[in-house]
Amino acid sequence: MKRTTDEAITPAAYRAIQEAYDFFNAELFGGSLPHVLVTLQRHAKARGYFSPERFTGRTEDAAAHELAMNPDSFNGRSDELILSTLAHEMAHVWQQSHGTPPRRSYHDRQWAAKMKEIGLPPTATGEPGGKETGRHVTHNIVPGGLYAQAFAKLKAKGFQLPWQSAPEGKPAKAKKVSKTKFTCPECGQNAWAKPDALLICGDCYDDGEGDICLMIATPAEEAEAA
Repeated sequence: MKRTTDEAITPAAYRAIQEAYDFFNAELFGGSLPHVLVTLQRHAKARGYFSPERFTGRTEDAAAHELAMNPDSFNGRSDELILSTLAHEMAHVWQQSHGTPPRRSYHDRQWAAKMKEIGLPPTATGEPGGKETGRHVTHNIVPGGLYAQAFAKLKAKGFQLPWQSAPEGKPAKAKKVSKTKFTCPECGQNAWAKPDALLICGDCYDDGEGDICLMIATPAEEAEAA
């Protein structure tokens, strides 16, 4: 499929997430969050994660938090759902900057309270009313809540996430063998016929002057490699 824009892929992918981060920072967090280094990271068990001070400056004395989004989790989900993960991780950035950071990878009550405030009530089960704290906690979107309203404003500006992971390839179907390779054990002559065919080697038979040699079917794997 031909691309419809000449913008380089890397800045396009990251620009969109940065734009959403800046927008939600203003709409949901009063512009109080620091700059972070956004990354796209494939993580088997997470749609995103936050890691404090994961980067350090090479040309200046500075540190930056990492906020990662998993592009494998974009497939089959709307931009509203995907960006709710971004807001979820931004709540961790808020707690790191303005609250009391919990132990690594833990979702505590302070974080849960902020999530409810921005319209993303946490739940460990994925269903409303689930446990709000723990190591593995997701969230729901409150219809008409702060996050839902903020996303609607962002969408109205024409925002769209431009890239996602390619769908995992389906295993190729084995090619059905319609003909089998037969080989003469005496002279090495090859022929192809149906698997249950009974063939004699014409070269060895030589119009009745030579020997009758039955040709032997070659196993499919050997025939494919030949």
